[in-house]
Amino acid sequence: MCVFGTTEAVTAEERVQLRDQVKEMFYHAYRAYVDNAYPADELMPLSCKGRYRGTEANRGDIDDALGNFSLTLVDTMDTLVLLGDMEEFERAVKFVIRDVSFDSDIVVSVFETNIRMVGGLLSGHILASYLQERHGLMTWYRGDLLLMAKELGYRLLPAFNTSTGVPHPRINLRLGLKSPKLGQVHETCTACAGTMILEFAALSRLTGEPIFEAKARAAMDYLWQQRHRSSDLMGTVLNIHNGDWIRRDSGVGAGIDSYYEYCLKAYILLGDDLYLERFNKHYTAVMKYVSQGPMLVDVHMHRPNTNSRNFMDALLAFWPGLQVLKGDIKPAIETHEMLYQVMKLHNFLPEAFTTDFQVHWGQHPLRPEFVESTYFLFKVRFRGLLGSR
Repeated sequence: MCVFGTTEAVTAEERVQLRDQVKEMFYHAYRAYVDNAYPADELMPLSCKGRYRGTEANRGDIDDALGNFSLTLVDTMDTLVLLGDMEEFERAVKFVIRDVSFDSDIVVSVFETNIRMVGGLLSGHILASYLQERHGLMTWYRGDLLLMAKELGYRLLPAFNTSTGVPHPRINLRLGLKSPKLGQVHETCTACAGTMILEFAALSRLTGEPIFEAKARAAMDYLWQQRHRSSDLMGTVLNIHNGDWIRRDSGVGAGIDSYYEYCLKAYILLGDDLYLERFNKHYTAVMKYVSQGPMLVDVHMHRPNTNSRNFMDALLAFWPGLQVLKGDIKPAIETHEMLYQVMKLHNFLPEAFTTDFQVHWGQHPLRPEFVESTYFLFKVRFRGLLGSR
């Protein structure tokens, strides 16, 4: 892998060096948050203060992830275990149990709250239980994080009260759908609706309450039903009440990305062949219509041989990693190499870039997708499947 600017394999010494750099970067960010921002959702790095929902100027949709529930800490806890820092993990779990509440008159993104808060609480619970059962640590822990995840899951459930079963994109944590702050919303993106099954299925299996998995599965089933039947492509935005497609662009980037991801990962997690069958049909469609060499360019859902735009967005960088999970290594390498060349050209992946690799949207919000794909490809190479690339 081209980690040090060459095509030579990374040595064992270099891997240790990179590992230590990653730990240093993590703790720089983590300690800055804990020391200067906790219990806020985020750290504002210029003022070194915490960002709470409703106390700072609204940034638009990006603030929908904030619920005044210590988002960064909940989202980060499991990384502490991966780094072997059991003492700090235990301290973080105690902070979350003591301080985090969901009874707030705040409108949040159902999608973001699910993947980051429900997911963070569930992973924290699983790891705390593992450390207790296998290593005799955290003997005081009694499943508190799971109870919190269940409470939050129930606060999100009213979002699924639509005629299609496709969830509303936002919900009020205290008032559900009755909040006047929600307004009249009739649409959601495919990714928002189709990125619930992993966390909600895990929540059902861990609590013994099937309603969460049932709701998430029904949403996935409806999305599958709404695919374009002759091409098996999905649109990007649909009406939550009647299922009509509002945006018919079809690709693997923003608005649709994690739906495909969750189709495959639902099969991996749950072992249900139905999810794999659906993913394989979608994958064939994407590789037939959206893939243009190493590039992945949106097409019209109903006219799949016609591009709907001439640029790509950074969220598609997850795709090579998903291809590795599927076992389709060659195109994964090619798309990853394309992304790497864009990154070298601009130092970071632009939020969007044209088919000739020029900047289309210039911001870079520290997205992890390219890193994840790089990791998956490194693991494949490390096992001897990619040679010495």
